[in-house]
Amino acid sequence: MAKKIYVVLALCLLCVGLPVSVKAQQTTVVKGIVRDSITHEPISYASVFFVGSDKGVMTDDDGKFAVAVRDNFLNVRIATLGYREKTVFVKKGAENNLEVDLVPSDYTLQEVVVKPKKEKYSKKNNPAVEFVKKLIERRDVGDPKRHDFFNYEKYEKMTFALNDFSEEQKKKWLFKKFQFIFDYVDTSEVSGKPILTVSIKEKIAENYYRRSPETEKSIVTGIKRAGIDEIFNEESVQMLCDDLFREIDIFRNDITLLNNRFVSPLSSIGTSFYKYYLLDTIPVDGVRCIDLAFVPFNSESFGFTGHIYVPEGDSTYFIKKVKLNVPRDINLNYVENMYLEQDYKQLDDGTRIKTKDDAIIEFKVMPATQGLYARRMTTYDKFSFTPPDDLSVYNFEGRERVEVDAQAKPEEFWVDNRHVPVKKKEGAVDKLLARLREVPAFYYTEKVLGILIAGYIETSEESKFDFGPMNTTISANEVEGARFRVGGVTTAQLNPHWFARGYVAYGTKDEKMKYSGEVEYSFNKKKFHSREFPIHSIKLNHTYDIDQLGQQYMYTNKDNVFLSLKRKSDNKATYLRKTELSYLQERKGGFSFGLGIRNEIQQMATDRIAFIDGFGNETKDYMQTYFDVKLRFAPNEKFYQTRSNRYPINLDAPVLTLSHSFAFKDVLGSRYSYNRTEFGIQKRFWFSAFGYFDGIVKAGKVWDKVPFPMLLLPNANLSYTIQPESYALMNALEFINDQYVSWDFTYNANGALFNRIPLLKYMKLREVFSFRGLYGSLSKKNNPLYNQDLFVFPKGSTEMDKMPYMECGVGLDNIFTILRVDYVWRLTYRDSPNVSKSGVRISLHFSF
Repeated sequence: MAKKIYVVLALCLLCVGLPVSVKAQQTTVVKGIVRDSITHEPISYASVFFVGSDKGVMTDDDGKFAVAVRDNFLNVRIATLGYREKTVFVKKGAENNLEVDLVPSDYTLQEVVVKPKKEKYSKKNNPAVEFVKKLIERRDVGDPKRHDFFNYEKYEKMTFALNDFSEEQKKKWLFKKFQFIFDYVDTSEVSGKPILTVSIKEKIAENYYRRSPETEKSIVTGIKRAGIDEIFNEESVQMLCDDLFREIDIFRNDITLLNNRFVSPLSSIGTSFYKYYLLDTIPVDGVRCIDLAFVPFNSESFGFTGHIYVPEGDSTYFIKKVKLNVPRDINLNYVENMYLEQDYKQLDDGTRIKTKDDAIIEFKVMPATQGLYARRMTTYDKFSFTPPDDLSVYNFEGRERVEVDAQAKPEEFWVDNRHVPVKKKEGAVDKLLARLREVPAFYYTEKVLGILIAGYIETSEESKFDFGPMNTTISANEVEGARFRVGGVTTAQLNPHWFARGYVAYGTKDEKMKYSGEVEYSFNKKKFHSREFPIHSIKLNHTYDIDQLGQQYMYTNKDNVFLSLKRKSDNKATYLRKTELSYLQERKGGFSFGLGIRNEIQQMATDRIAFIDGFGNETKDYMQTYFDVKLRFAPNEKFYQTRSNRYPINLDAPVLTLSHSFAFKDVLGSRYSYNRTEFGIQKRFWFSAFGYFDGIVKAGKVWDKVPFPMLLLPNANLSYTIQPESYALMNALEFINDQYVSWDFTYNANGALFNRIPLLKYMKLREVFSFRGLYGSLSKKNNPLYNQDLFVFPKGSTEMDKMPYMECGVGLDNIFTILRVDYVWRLTYRDSPNVSKSGVRISLHFSF
């Protein structure tokens, strides 16, 4: 998740300080507050719309509103149940600030009195609740997927822009060299705010659905992109945007957006989560529609405010339009405003067809900084319910296929096929960026951010070799002292099939040079680097470096500078000389298959890890050659790819792994026969707006008699940071097993509890609960107490008894929107010598 937020933050930071805006042209903006004329209390969730149109909003918890329109509407109507509606004349093409007082009335509907704001809301005998129940009962009736086949064309335009410029900044000395950007300023069609487009992406795809066997495929026929996000990995940015701005389906219980789950207004639990109100009928595309408004009972929870429009007198309860906003107080980071709108049409057979899906989000990292405007406009056309002419469209691997020439389509293709025109200033992004890059301040800011995001320094505009990763340049550990490292990788600019990477490192304490070199051949032609998905390659690697036994980190390098500060001594290490030949093939369906052969020579590095058997004989080093088989299945997995690592965009996809390593005594220098099998499964489970549960379960067994470095060593985290799949209070090599079952469970409640506590809810904190453990054992054949020919265990290491190792934690997440702090307790083996019974752990955690 962190990587996706880094991209959004970078887009904001890249544009910090750019001058800001001019007044919107020909846009009528209406903002203000609605109050009770008697009590002068603000009226929440009143409907404010332009007469003769469906353009409108609802007032927030404080009775405030803002709405903009570019059409020639001059009257605004304010209405809510329990009050007399009011129509106000506004000045066209200007910003209108209104203070509206509504007069209470004895408004009744079907003999049910709808109470004013201060009186209790009741679900019982409420016509709005009865109405929404009928909508929920019929939400699957018009589903187009009830047909055997459903095909359509989908057009998507994704725009990023700098948001809401101010005249004051234009006068600052810092922006004197950026005056030209005002030639590119446009106006948001929804908010009426001036915006400066800095990135635009278009995509056209043919989509095919088959009910039996259920199959969904998408063939992308055209992709076009331009903007400042060129500094990021293209495929990863596309995957990131697709995940953050997922296609919204209000007819499901949950709506997935910004990597969170929102309760749909048509959810089966909707009547317990939302308050519903029947407002006056309004015209929607020339059809009089019932206006059903809704707001969550708790405005901090992950829900929406908005409207559902149903044609008046329609016995099928067809939904024609939906408008969604987020409450002002929602526990959602970096989002100032969110506007979602969907249009539907009904076919003669009752099928419901979505024709437009428009999502606009206004981001802001911190107050008083430049905001970011994001809009995803999706339209649908060319609907068909007949089988495609070529049924092979259902046979390709994966969910999506991009045509070879998709990114090379001429402008004529886009003129003929795009559903929504690109405005003149949106199409001028390339020209704007070219002029911005002529300004040194912007040019070097873009370069620095590129290094921070990628972790590497490019050596030229079309770099053939990149230095990095930069976060490993300086680090420290007890064996090496201060460690200095320099390395790099070749890119596809040098050769799209052959790649090399490596590093050299030096420790000031052990005064030894370490190194790694790797050559890889990719069977797939790469665009930028060798780790691009899908990987199909063979590579040869030779490494000489320290091996910190029982300390393996999932998403970072062992010499990351941020892991240098330790809570315990990390001198339990060896020198490892490894040569490995490996083959890996990844399939688009989520399956990967790997084979490998590796020769390892373990050498003593300190007296804390000595290779001494029960007879007192010391072995300086030993050799072992392993054969590896690895299987992994992760359907629909989404990740952000860098040159070295993959960071999951979400953990929704199940991940199953199975591996087996084996060696034969006296074959290729092996000293021992060896068989090791491990299996793992992980999955995230969502509880709608009430958070999510991450579960990881693993098991493993070593089947042969081998020395302790070849056994199963639990992953101890000696740093003060929170690291996944590791034990925060366990010492390195504290336990040594030859079979184990482990679990790592985390529940993030997303503020489900704190949102209801008056003081805490304003801090937007989120609760985190964790529980992890390990149940392992050591057979007699691998216990040096019964076998003197085995290496004696290091001091402080032991076998586990029948009690599993367990630790639990409670934490505060979303501190200042970026920090997570856990307090962790060790539940078992608390009386063991030199162990920590509890402690505080911290991590950066960026999330929406």
